[in-house]
Amino acid sequence: MAEQIQARRTFGIISHPDAGKTTLTEKLLLFGGAIQIAGAVKSNKIKKTTTSDFMEIERQRGISVATSVMAFEYRDILINLLDTPGHQDFAEDTFRTLTAVDSAVVVIDVAKGVETQTEKLVEVCRMRDTPMMVFINKLDREGKDAFDLLDEVEGKLKLKVTPLSWPIGMGSRFQGVYNLYEQKLNLFKPHHKQGEDETIIIDDIKSKELEKHIGESAAKELRDELETVTTVYPKFDVKKYLDGSISPVFFGSAVNNFGVKELLDCFVEISPQPMPRMTEERVVVPEEKKFTGFVFKIHANIDPRHRDRIAFVRVVSGVFERNKSYHLVRQDKNLKFSNPYSFMAAKKEVVDEAYPGDIVGLYDSGNFKIGDTITEGEDLHFKGIPSFSPEQFRYILNTNPLKTKQLNKGIEQLMDEGVAQLFIKEDSGRKIIGTVGALQFEVIQYRLEHEYGASCSYEPLPLHKALWFKCDDTAALNEFIQRRKKDIAQDKDGKYVLLAESPWTLRMVQESHPKIEFRYKSEE
Repeated sequence: MAEQIQARRTFGIISHPDAGKTTLTEKLLLFGGAIQIAGAVKSNKIKKTTTSDFMEIERQRGISVATSVMAFEYRDILINLLDTPGHQDFAEDTFRTLTAVDSAVVVIDVAKGVETQTEKLVEVCRMRDTPMMVFINKLDREGKDAFDLLDEVEGKLKLKVTPLSWPIGMGSRFQGVYNLYEQKLNLFKPHHKQGEDETIIIDDIKSKELEKHIGESAAKELRDELETVTTVYPKFDVKKYLDGSISPVFFGSAVNNFGVKELLDCFVEISPQPMPRMTEERVVVPEEKKFTGFVFKIHANIDPRHRDRIAFVRVVSGVFERNKSYHLVRQDKNLKFSNPYSFMAAKKEVVDEAYPGDIVGLYDSGNFKIGDTITEGEDLHFKGIPSFSPEQFRYILNTNPLKTKQLNKGIEQLMDEGVAQLFIKEDSGRKIIGTVGALQFEVIQYRLEHEYGASCSYEPLPLHKALWFKCDDTAALNEFIQRRKKDIAQDKDGKYVLLAESPWTLRMVQESHPKIEFRYKSEE
């Protein structure tokens, strides 16, 4: 058991859209031998698309809209990699996924530097002290000065950094990187598969050997910059990295497959093995005999031909075994799983057992909700899986009455994935969809049509917020519901929600009904 835990690494890749996150994922899979040809994220000429963007809409738009899970082996370590959407409209999926990882790699575009979405995602990791490594990408293009970028990472992301590789020039002058971690010079050849022959071991940076490979002026510049690096930045310390107080930085170009192997080699050596997790009741450690795990994502129609819903479960402790009966805490019932899956993006294979750190896909006939805990009998509740109050609202209209059944089924299943929330008006029974970002509406419309054969349109609804409410005084609660009926809806679990049109309406309602307790999140 201890050996299995030590041989596992589970991490997520996070960044702003277009920083090259999905391309980096592809190259990591390539090194793990998991795929033979890395796909181009945006290329209409090549039929091959990236492994991690497996939904049709992702291929068309060239962006990731759902987290995908991939497992691959590298140097006898089983790596579970979660590629998350960078686009802010899908931040909910990313925030939840970050609860299932033990460390993260932050990808930054050399030209754009630190962008807003990266700041938000790093904030989520920092709240949990998740160890982070930084990969500064696209060095084959012109961009910001390396020192300026590191200042930006420290200032905006509040990460204390220490470079473990250093670039030699950039854009058209880019010659490669000096790997400080292994004291090697890696020479860059564009569009060339990086092999061992381009790695030159130079233990002493003062050696004349350096000039032979990169020329006099670049060698002088590199020596000067490395001297500054070693005096300004702290010496790398694995312990500090593991407690989240220092972040190693690597430079490279994912699209050219350059600098990726160095990142992966270092990652395998220093990144944390599966970590303990907090529950409301106690701390669960991976080495415990009994299985525990939690659902952090639900995805419908991974295979559109089979209409399957899969719950993604992070194994926290013990061994998950196929065909063994497990306890779903929220529903207080026992379930057996005959076909648990491990993932290679959309490809699945049945697994007989899974260990802490692994991500298992379980077929779901509607039992699971995001945040559910599964155990061997103990009542535990894992903490820290966020749900969000929607900020954009629209009425959903059925544009094909013959497909009403399909539309209702599609809406129900997509809402269970956590992509959006459904509210049904108390007075009219009209359905409202609330999301965190506007792009979600497009994705829902697209998926309803292509996965369920239903079509819908939207009607704008200017709302400020949706707030869940409760009250111990039944008479006061009933009176409130009667008086504000036109502003009240029920969510898909039958809980009451106030739909406030403006901050002013909300304030008025709160003042007029002091006994009612309002919340921005639905809680079990």
